[in-house]
Amino acid sequence: MTLRLYDTRAQQLRDFVPLDSENVTMYVCGPTVQSGPHIGHVRAALSFDLLRRWLTHRFSRVTFVRNVTDIDDKVLLNATDAEPWWALAYRMEQQFTAAYAGVGILAPTYEPRATASIPQMQELIQTLIERGHAYPAPDGSGDVYFDVRSWPEYGALTHQSVDAMEAAEDADPRGKRNPQDFALWKGSKPDEPADAIWASPWGAGRPGWHIECSAMARRYLGSEFDIHGGGLDLRFPHHENELAQSTAAGEGFARYWVHNGLVTVDGQKMSKSLGNFTLAADVLAAHDPLVVRYALAAAHYRSSLDLTESSWTEADAALGRIHSFVERAGRAVERNGTRRRGRDSDDEAVEYIPLIPEEFASSMDDDLGVPQALAVVHDRVRRGNQALDDGDDAAAERAWYEVRAMIGVLGLDEAPLAAGGTGAEASALDALVQTMITQRAQARADKDWATADRIRDAIAAAGIALEDTADGTHWSIDG
Repeated sequence: MTLRLYDTRAQQLRDFVPLDSENVTMYVCGPTVQSGPHIGHVRAALSFDLLRRWLTHRFSRVTFVRNVTDIDDKVLLNATDAEPWWALAYRMEQQFTAAYAGVGILAPTYEPRATASIPQMQELIQTLIERGHAYPAPDGSGDVYFDVRSWPEYGALTHQSVDAMEAAEDADPRGKRNPQDFALWKGSKPDEPADAIWASPWGAGRPGWHIECSAMARRYLGSEFDIHGGGLDLRFPHHENELAQSTAAGEGFARYWVHNGLVTVDGQKMSKSLGNFTLAADVLAAHDPLVVRYALAAAHYRSSLDLTESSWTEADAALGRIHSFVERAGRAVERNGTRRRGRDSDDEAVEYIPLIPEEFASSMDDDLGVPQALAVVHDRVRRGNQALDDGDDAAAERAWYEVRAMIGVLGLDEAPLAAGGTGAEASALDALVQTMITQRAQARADKDWATADRIRDAIAAAGIALEDTADGTHWSIDG
């Protein structure tokens, strides 16, 4: 099956055919680092992490760029005398990086900061002026605007007419020809810090938000690339303006536009401006990171996601079933492999090439259908557990390889810790449970069934399940 993605510009599913079948190129709008990440930011980044992982599986290599907007009105507004804008931006960038890494989001191939590409932004602005699609403000303020009415295709991404659009509010309207014209360069103001101002042919100032991404995408991926991604709330004006200024400058720019749905609270978008957000750090402190990853991935990336406490409970239980099977089947695979080698020293253990089931691949190829793909994972877990119960070692082993391959693609293949726990806490818990298991085994050897049952009941009361096997007793959190 051909991979298909929903292209926001085309408003339909399209077969994905990269420019280079051996290197998919992808640009995703990263954070504006005026404050720390909320869980909606993590969900957005995770959506494109999942897409990147699947594209890597299908095409081997993905060049993935995610920018950091470290100069912006909001960054300057939140800065203080004690913490300059650049220090605030760096501190918040670290918080985003920690939150992304906390749920297993892969680091980008390149992660440019806007402030490192000012010359490239000025070059792009100059090209637009020369082509007649941008103009410096006549009042000498240093502002430069994109002339939306000079570009007939303006509105192509969101399918709007210029006359139906609200006025652009990204800059002072001084010197604008049209209310919808947006800022490419913002002339400096007396109250702005001197280190947030750059020299330019049009006057000292700083770049507008939209030109930043266009310049960075071109710098790191070239004039045309495969996928541009971001949150649904970025379609207008940000992505609409990126598309207009880049194509007006003569570039092909993005061939596919992919947008993720938003995290909502009571039907409203989770956002800092509305004050209805949950910080990513608080969520990760309260829940196992892989549980958070599972909960955020379980809904289709284009759908809205309304998170409740049951979201984490359900994800914890589902992930627990998967990892319990992987551990249980892994012990059987190891045991059977040892038995095969022991029977005939010349006979190596049977090895399966890690297989992605066809149903899983079809789901992922159908606009990144992660919910349907997870259903395939759980189906293989059920089949594998049944095979273990029936003593069908070959079927159990194959299911084990398939499940491991699938959760590897989804980034769910690391053993989870206890909720909010650390490595030291997990080790301490294991030591305590192993001591009780040893005591129970001794009681059974002594035929002291009452003590053995009492120990088992105490372990069960703590939410821990025991499994007695031929190679010993194993424990897991009872999900």
